[in-house]
Amino acid sequence: MSMREGAREASIIDDMLRELEQEAATTRRLLERVPDDQLGWKPHPKARTLGELALHVAVVPGGVAQFASTPGPVQAPQFSSGPSPQSADELVPALEKSVAEAREALGGMDERTLQSDFRMMHEGREIFSIPRVAFLRSVMLNHWYHHRGQLTVYLRQLGVPIPSIYGASADENPFA
Repeated sequence: MSMREGAREASIIDDMLRELEQEAATTRRLLERVPDDQLGWKPHPKARTLGELALHVAVVPGGVAQFASTPGPVQAPQFSSGPSPQSADELVPALEKSVAEAREALGGMDERTLQSDFRMMHEGREIFSIPRVAFLRSVMLNHWYHHRGQLTVYLRQLGVPIPSIYGASADENPFA
């Protein structure tokens, strides 16, 4: 491996880890505001409950990073609304554990692994094949942000003040 490849390898993983840490802090501030007495609330009959969505937001990074670190083709998961926490107090510890799992999984990858294809199968048929780094960016991070955005809408509908995420919210201005 050339010096340039080694620098690039560290850069990709280090950049992803920095982003993970920054976004975890933002996610933590949001999860800390989930009201314990509203975990069963949902905005629509087809939607997840607040508890299901909040727990999903908490566990996405670790679950996806571990999934992405699996060698060879993986079977598509069975998607469902997912479990609900018994208490909002479970959310931040679940996030902390998830981020630690993501750190460990990412730390175990090298450039070759990151650039190798991640293949997902369903009933013997390939659903997709993309570079592992693209899967991590798309599903571990972008998917996480998408659901975190949904969570802000749930909280807004419940009258919960929304923390600053990428700047001022209607409730919090980090620049003031």
